[in-house]
Amino acid sequence: MKSSLRLGHVAGIPLGIHWSALVIVALVAGVLGSTVLPSTARGLPAGLYWGFAVVTAALLFASLLAHELAHALVAHRRGIRVKAVTLWLLGGVTELDGEAKTPRSELEISGSGPLTSLGLAAVLGLVVALFDGPPLVWAALIWLALINAMLGVFNLLPGAPLDGGRVLHAFLWWRYRDRARADRSAARAGQALGMIMVAIGVVQLVLWSPVGGLWTILIGWFLSSAARGEVINREAREGLADLRMRDIMTPDPDLAPAWLDLEHCTTGVVLCSRQTVFPVVDYSGGPVGVLSLETIAGLTPERRRATRVSEVARPLPPSRILTPDEPAARVLDLPATLNDQVVVVVESDRVIGMVTASDLGRILQQSPSPWRRQGGGGLGFRSLRIERLSEHEIRWGRPKWTGPCASGGPPRPTPLPRRYGDAGRADTGSRRRRAAVCRSRGASPPIPRPRPSPRWWRAPAAS
Repeated sequence: MKSSLRLGHVAGIPLGIHWSALVIVALVAGVLGSTVLPSTARGLPAGLYWGFAVVTAALLFASLLAHELAHALVAHRRGIRVKAVTLWLLGGVTELDGEAKTPRSELEISGSGPLTSLGLAAVLGLVVALFDGPPLVWAALIWLALINAMLGVFNLLPGAPLDGGRVLHAFLWWRYRDRARADRSAARAGQALGMIMVAIGVVQLVLWSPVGGLWTILIGWFLSSAARGEVINREAREGLADLRMRDIMTPDPDLAPAWLDLEHCTTGVVLCSRQTVFPVVDYSGGPVGVLSLETIAGLTPERRRATRVSEVARPLPPSRILTPDEPAARVLDLPATLNDQVVVVVESDRVIGMVTASDLGRILQQSPSPWRRQGGGGLGFRSLRIERLSEHEIRWGRPKWTGPCASGGPPRPTPLPRRYGDAGRADTGSRRRRAAVCRSRGASPPIPRPRPSPRWWRAPAAS
């Protein structure tokens, strides 16, 4: 998330505030100055209430910043680079350039924020309990303590993308030793939690408080959407895990020369192409911008004849210029845009390909992502083959894949061992047979061959 106002740096971590956070500061100050503080400390001037309300709202966002800084500092200590910490409408966002390598690291990173909020609530509560002071100051401190306690407890709810969902993910990752399974479980918990909050908000809207109900519905909808987004992002990363940019790009795209006028570019390039976006290149062939069909369609023929391509092309950020050997998952880290273009692939300072949103969607549909194997999605050969092996696996156990054939054909299963002495190197496919192997490891009688497999199971011969 791009911040609107920079606050500085802490341990090399950029701090910022999005403009939507200023709206919440104004709303919180309004509620405190008009309702909370006057009802708690009566008989004081209105200006005093509003002054304390503004200060208390600022302290609330300082506590939110401390919450996010706890995440950032622990992640930085665990070797994960932190891009930025930004406060926005619904709290804060800590942008990490990477993921935790172990369940323990993820538990420490995700749990540090709620523990910081609960610690602030405990400190403010002790100050109120042990010392005396003006009623207005004490009312503001009690309110801050309650809000921090609620913030800590709410973030510990077990559902992604909340911190409690990360804690749940770390526990499931440690329990099952399977990160993909933990991802699915935490994301489903986040979606369920979001739907529950939406239902509670609807009931609250009808029976008690319309404003509170709308706010609860908004938070529930955000949680459910964010959890669904994490599912999609994880599925995409799994699908692109072993691919490079050259594997997913559209090679040799049609280019728009920057020195041409739009009329000649339209007749000579655009009308002869099926692309909806065109990389703009200079005389050397290097990318200098992007030209879309929407930009051309918005100009009259007279304007197109008098305008060069370079004058209407959108600048191309350096982050959207990648090399063919970079990991394909890099495109998922780029911010979303309204146009179809995603990234331009450059080799030796010349454009050799580009990746659009449609290219990315096609690759993900074809990739054998483990997220889709249970549901039948994906068009990759391996995902379809695993689904069709279910009957054979019930009888003989899951075969171990040896990878694609040298000729580029489909993967083939490792054959079963022929003798008991080979059992340590391959899966015998049966628990009872493995027990017999352990009891007779000294002897070497042959293993009976399994019955022939169904014809569709056999891997086709390489052409």
